[in-house]
Amino acid sequence: MASVIDSDSVLAIDIGSATTRAMLFDIVEGRYRFVAVGHAPSSTYAPVSDVLTGVGDAITNLEKITGRTFIDSRTNNIISSIQADGSGVDAITATISAGQPLRAVVAGLLADVSLESAKNLVASTYARVVETISLNDTRPAEEQLDAILKSNPDLIIIAGGTDGGASNSLQKIIEVIGLAAYLMPKDRKPMVIFAGNKEMDDEVKELLEPLSSGLYTAPNIRPAVDTEDLLAARKELARAVIEIRKKQLSGVEEVDMWAGGHLLPSVFTEGRIVHLLSKLYGTGKAVLSVNLGASATTITAGFGDRLFSRAYPQFGMGSSVAELLENTSTENIIRWLPMDISPERISDYVYTKALYPTSIPATKDELQIEQALGREALRISLMQVSQSIPSDVPALKKGLLPLFEVILGSGSVISNAPTPGQSLLILLDALQPVGISTIILDQNNLLPALGAAATINTLLPIQALETGAFSNLATVVSPVSNARYGANILTASLKRPDGSVSKVDIKQGGFDVLPLKLGEVGDLLLQPRNRADIGQGPGKKVVMKVGGSALGVVIDGRGRPLQLTSDNVRRRDLIKKWLWSLGG
Repeated sequence: MASVIDSDSVLAIDIGSATTRAMLFDIVEGRYRFVAVGHAPSSTYAPVSDVLTGVGDAITNLEKITGRTFIDSRTNNIISSIQADGSGVDAITATISAGQPLRAVVAGLLADVSLESAKNLVASTYARVVETISLNDTRPAEEQLDAILKSNPDLIIIAGGTDGGASNSLQKIIEVIGLAAYLMPKDRKPMVIFAGNKEMDDEVKELLEPLSSGLYTAPNIRPAVDTEDLLAARKELARAVIEIRKKQLSGVEEVDMWAGGHLLPSVFTEGRIVHLLSKLYGTGKAVLSVNLGASATTITAGFGDRLFSRAYPQFGMGSSVAELLENTSTENIIRWLPMDISPERISDYVYTKALYPTSIPATKDELQIEQALGREALRISLMQVSQSIPSDVPALKKGLLPLFEVILGSGSVISNAPTPGQSLLILLDALQPVGISTIILDQNNLLPALGAAATINTLLPIQALETGAFSNLATVVSPVSNARYGANILTASLKRPDGSVSKVDIKQGGFDVLPLKLGEVGDLLLQPRNRADIGQGPGKKVVMKVGGSALGVVIDGRGRPLQLTSDNVRRRDLIKKWLWSLGG
C-alpha cells in the first residue's frame, strides 16, 4: 500500500453495526479535504452475514457521488493506486465497530488494583467482562477453572505484579488459565493478552501461546501500585479484537488486507484522534467525544497527554437498546419528551428497535422517542464514567462534567436530527457541560476514519478538521450557580463585525441564544452575577473572541445538575420552549 505521506487520496472504510461508510479524503489546493461519503446498510448479520457486501455498496455509492472509480469490475477488488484514467486510490484505511460484544475474562492479583485496571482495559473496547479471577477470589482452583470454561471467553486479559516484583501468586493464576485454555475445544481457544509483570513475559509465552488462539504481551498496565497506564496495552487489545473479528465475521480478513493489515476497532481510532487533539490544544483544554452508535455508546476524553476511553455495548442504539430499560425506567425516558405518551408505547418502541436495529423513526413522535433514548444512553454512560475520571481533572463542582474546551458529538441519533438545535439540545440535556465549550457535530462519523489515517499521516486529520468537515453547532456558556430560581446569574454581551451588539441577562433557569453567523468573529463579554462561575472562579468576568456557528452563542442557565420539574405539563412546555429557542 502506498504511503499517504507521498500520495494524495485516502479511502476510509468504517463498518458499523447499522451503517457502513466509505469516505474519500483528497488534496485540494494543497491541503487535505474531506470530499464525500457513501453510505450503505451494514451486512454483518443475517441474511447476508458478510461485511464485504455493505462495504461494496458503500463504495459504489461513493463512486456515484464523486464520479470516480475505486473498484476493479473484473477482480472486484479496490484499485490500490491511482491509474492513468484517474481511477483508484492511493491509500486505504479501515475501522470496525460491528459485531457482538466480546466475552472477556480478566485476571489480576488484587481486586482493587491490577484487576480493576484489567477491567478498565476491557471497557475501552467492544467487550464485556464475564468472569474475574484474583487473589481475593475465595473459590477453589477447580471452581475457578469451571467458571472460566462456563464463561466461554473470546478474550482473556491477565494483569498483576509490579515490574520486577514477586511472581509466585500471579503464576498460580496463570496456571489455572492455562489449564482452562487446554480444556477448551480447538475452535474456541481464547485470545490472551498479558499486561502484567514484564519479568514474566517469557514464562507466559511458553505456557499460554500453544494453548490460545493468539497471545499478545503488552507493557504492564499497573507498573506501580498507584500508577495505571493503558495506552500501550490498548494497541495490543485493538489488534487482538480484529483477529477475533476475523474468525467471527465473514469478509473482515479481506478488509484488513485492503487496509494493509491496519484494520482497527473504531473506538480505538476515535481515541487516537481525541488524544491527538487534546495534545494539540494543550494543557488545561480538554477534549470530549461522545458517540451514540448502534453497537455501543462510546465516551472518549483527552486531558493533554492522558486519554480516557469507555465503550458501553449495553447502551448501543441498535440491537442492544432493550438493555437500556434494565438500567433506567420508562419514566426517565418520558421526562425528555415534549408530548404526553404512555410507558407501554416507550417499551413497544424499544423492543421493536431491538428487533429491527437498522430501522429509522417513521413519525415525529418516534423521532422524539429515539432522541429521548439517546439522552438516557448518554446520561447513564456518563454516570458510570464519572466514577472513573481522575480526581485531579479540573471541574467546577463535584459530580458535574469536567471542564471541556471542545465537545464532539456523533451517532445517527444526534447527527440525523432534523435541525442543529435538536442535535445541540440532545447533547446539552445529556452531557450538561459547564463553563464555556465549543460543541461540534461530527455529522459524517469521521472521527474513527481520521484516527485511522493519523497513523500514516498526522496532517490529514488536522487539515480535514479545519476545512468544514464538521459542523460547529454553538459556543455554549453554562454557568454553575447556587442562586435561587429566577435570580440574575449572568450578563452576556456580543459585539458582531458589523458593529451590532446583543445583550441578555440570564436568570437561574433561563435559556437564550445570541446569533453569530458562520465565518464571523465576535467579541463576547460574560459577567457572572451572584457568584455564578463560568470556569474562571465565582463572579469572574470573561472577555473573549468567539467564532460564528450554526446557532451562535447559547447561554444555558438551566442549572447544573439539570433538574426537570415533576409537573408534567410545565415540563413539556419548557422542553418545547428550549427547542423553539434553538430553532425547533
